[in-house]
Amino acid sequence: MQVSVSKLPGIGQKISFRTTENSQLVLIVHHTGKRELYFFDDADSDEADFAMDLTADETRELGAQLLGATYQPVDADKLKVFKNQVVIDWIEIKPESPIAYHTIEQSEIRNETGATIIGIVKGDDMIAIPDADTVLQPGDVLTSIGKKDQIAALSDLCKGEG
Repeated sequence: MQVSVSKLPGIGQKISFRTTENSQLVLIVHHTGKRELYFFDDADSDEADFAMDLTADETRELGAQLLGATYQPVDADKLKVFKNQVVIDWIEIKPESPIAYHTIEQSEIRNETGATIIGIVKGDDMIAIPDADTVLQPGDVLTSIGKKDQIAALSDLCKGEG
């Protein structure tokens, strides 16, 4: 996939994603916050096959879905390794964890482990890109990203170990 970013003077920024099959997605982010998404079945076409406007929240949700925040096509216990450096894992918070019943901000997960929470599964609900004031509960499953050692440290923290 080829990604290109260009400034649109007076408008904002254009981000283009060209696939190996020669399709293209174009996202235009306006200075006002408006976002336009265009799909071109043929990347060389002058006219989009599909277009839609997205709010900032919808754009974040789409990004979270593309990252796999709500659906994992493999076992939740298995890790996804990208270029042997970045790992996404799903980690359950145990009742004995010191972060249980605290907000993300209070728990200082990023400072303590280096890992980042990109989603939380709470029963049948999913919070994509949770706010810092989200309270972590036993049984919540954190969708986290980081290096292997950072994810291991978060896993220990969620288990109440270390």
